[in-house]
Amino acid sequence: MPPSEVAEVFGAQWPRLVATLRADLGDLDLAEDAAQHAFAAAAERWPRDGAPDVPGAWLLTVARRWVIDQARRDVRWAQREEAVRASLRVPQRDRGAIADDLLAMIFGCCHRALDEPARVALTLRYVVGLPTASIARSFLVPEQTMAKRLVRAKKKIAVSRVPFEVPDRARLADSLYEVLKIVYVIYTQGHASPSGELVRGDLCEEARWLAGALCEMLPEEPETWGLAALLAYTDARRPSRLDDAGEIVLLRDQDRTGWNAEDIADGRRLLGRGLRLRRVGPYQVQAAIAGAHASAPTFDETDWRTIRRLYAVLGRLEPSPIVVLNEAVAASLADGPDAGLALLQPIAADLDEYHYFHLARAEMCAEAGAHDDARAAFDRALELCRSDAERRAITRVAAAKLV
Repeated sequence: MPPSEVAEVFGAQWPRLVATLRADLGDLDLAEDAAQHAFAAAAERWPRDGAPDVPGAWLLTVARRWVIDQARRDVRWAQREEAVRASLRVPQRDRGAIADDLLAMIFGCCHRALDEPARVALTLRYVVGLPTASIARSFLVPEQTMAKRLVRAKKKIAVSRVPFEVPDRARLADSLYEVLKIVYVIYTQGHASPSGELVRGDLCEEARWLAGALCEMLPEEPETWGLAALLAYTDARRPSRLDDAGEIVLLRDQDRTGWNAEDIADGRRLLGRGLRLRRVGPYQVQAAIAGAHASAPTFDETDWRTIRRLYAVLGRLEPSPIVVLNEAVAASLADGPDAGLALLQPIAADLDEYHYFHLARAEMCAEAGAHDDARAAFDRALELCRSDAERRAITRVAAAKLV
């Protein structure tokens, strides 16, 4: 087996192997060490001897043997060797058990006892299986710094006794909300990466994989389908978000023939599956909004009135000034700039430091003919924006609107 295929197996098997070992051992550090040893052994042996028929089972066996060997060598484990050996004397787990272990790992890494950056980093490392160096690039920090953050997060897990388990039905909704939020944060980081890259496809794809895995493991939870649909619809536009020079292309200017038709079809299918469960939540509504954009042949033919109504529904489910801002943009496009400006006024103080608020207001003021107000709002948006690429996009919009 060539090294490239070993790497492919690593990507597929790492999350499941670590999740199973953590469930066996109750120790995330030890599970990670054992998994790393198993993959190191695979990288050495498989190119020479060929891959086993069931790579996952081979890796699990090697990892468990390594744990027993470590127990023998470590005097601190001397009295526990039989207990460790007994805990690892289990038959090869069926796929359902491994799926349960992976799901428990996801809930543990996304536990609310941890802060959001720690949850994102832990999920990328232990659920997705990204190397520490890749996660460090996503956070724009040195690899050593990210390694220390992961160590601190694991210590917090131990001190706080974070449970690696699937919550019971009474607690599932709240815990699942935290998990879905982290998956969405990972996806959005792929579109606004602090590394400076405008689109990081690897993060987008890992988030979509996570959302799909949650759908498979929790098929009766409608919001998992809603999130998966939202990511599919949004990701369909990825090929058109940047031009050949790497500059941002705004939604109104995107070439819709470049949108991924398969992703749009996936979004439609996934949203339909969630809606059939008849428990509508915020992610399903956001997916419906994304679907309305995806189904419009052109920007001008978008059903802005429907989108405005959907944002109003979203605002009742999950009140937020950002939701009102989006409703205002839809209202301005559906019913004119004055309708949008009326919705912006009550949230002006809440979003005064948010450059997208001032950009939206600038465009509405320009459409209403209030060019002095529009110019001031464009200037404020530029002042607050920290991305050079976005600043260039704002400058282009201002030049077009203030002619």
